[in-house]
Amino acid sequence: MHKSLIALPLFLLCACSVGPDYTRPAVPAPDHWNVAYQAAAHLADARWWQQFGDPVLDGLLETAVRENLDLRVAAARVDQFLGVLETTRSQYYPQVSANYVGGPQRQSGQPNESHQAAVNASWELDLWGRIRRSNEAVQAQIIGSEAGRRGVLMTLLANVASGYLTLRGLDRQLEVTRATEWAYAESLKLLLLRFQYGTVSQLEVSQAESQYESARQSIPLYESQIRQQENLLCLLLGSPPGPIPRGKSLDDLTPPDIPAGLPSALLERRPDIIQAEQTLIAANAQIGVAKAAYFPKISLTGLLGVASTDIGRLFAPGADIWSTGGQAAMPILNFGSLSGQVKQAEAQKQQALYQYRQAILTGFREVEDALIKTTKGREQLEAQKRQVRSLEEYARLSRLQFEAGTANYLQVLDADRSLFSGRQVSNQTRADLLAAIVSVYKAMGGGWVTEADKLNQPGEKQP
Repeated sequence: MHKSLIALPLFLLCACSVGPDYTRPAVPAPDHWNVAYQAAAHLADARWWQQFGDPVLDGLLETAVRENLDLRVAAARVDQFLGVLETTRSQYYPQVSANYVGGPQRQSGQPNESHQAAVNASWELDLWGRIRRSNEAVQAQIIGSEAGRRGVLMTLLANVASGYLTLRGLDRQLEVTRATEWAYAESLKLLLLRFQYGTVSQLEVSQAESQYESARQSIPLYESQIRQQENLLCLLLGSPPGPIPRGKSLDDLTPPDIPAGLPSALLERRPDIIQAEQTLIAANAQIGVAKAAYFPKISLTGLLGVASTDIGRLFAPGADIWSTGGQAAMPILNFGSLSGQVKQAEAQKQQALYQYRQAILTGFREVEDALIKTTKGREQLEAQKRQVRSLEEYARLSRLQFEAGTANYLQVLDADRSLFSGRQVSNQTRADLLAAIVSVYKAMGGGWVTEADKLNQPGEKQP
């Protein structure tokens, strides 16, 4: 008996886990980004949104982290897998239960009584690693769900920041449109007076009216877009539709520096890539779970209790019962049921492998796109600023020539129309550039996700 007890742990230690062990697949990664830019070291680990210098934006992001419902769903999903792990780990240990069976019975026409109270125990010996592989899969799912939560957090911060920048861009467009509409109204009044005295033609008046109405109709368009953008931000903040507070103007916001990082770093810090790899690890472990079903399932069992035909003597001396034993079950003929499960697990691993590779390639593409948009956006914005200055001079000189009688008002209208369009395009480009910088941070991931996570109040249970 003692020799058996000594041999059992040694046998369990020698037991193997069927199924393949996980090894990270080789994925070709570029050594450097194709876009040249001036990087600032370690900025990816900072709260980049604070570089905008807008306390209102900081407050909106903090509110979003605490109140966003998608983030709460992601956090609850992590708790769900923690519960699954607790259930799976329990299979390592003996399962103990208690039961009572009793009452009157009739056998061969004769009434009698039987009462039994017992504690039952069973313990599955994990000889083939089924339980170990199951735990390996669940642990990967937990890490993957946590990476998924961080991915939701990363996307949330980027969306709130981009949404706020879009809102401030629309505010700026509305300001320019209203100022232009007022200037066109004043010019139209002047032209109508001159038309009465015959110094301008009906054609010039009609052109001025058309330009005035064009600017005027743009005002409700921007007002509608602003309200819709506010409602979108409210959704991200986890609140009903309503107004959004404003901070610095679009021109006063300070563009953050572009974060540093090598392409290979994406494999280690982007939450979606981490989640995809953990899904691959879990799928790989499930192959072992499926293959373990081919082998005998061996369990140790035991019973300790009392039994009597008289309930009054159930706990009397001599009423005790006990038993020990074992149980083994092994499939013999299942007509492909187990092989089908193995094939399913292997196919799911292949799907996870392709999804992992796709996640990496997508990450590389998103960073390259964001860097291109940022670097080329800066060049485009500088060119547009020079164009606006030229259009302002063009508009000024056109009015001087009109006042001097050397040019008609159509030239003034053309200059004003070009200046209005140039200002609108320049404002839109600046808003897009700031949003593109946000996209760089989102695409590269980084330690800033941990910094953002600190905005959550630790230990506070969300309702």
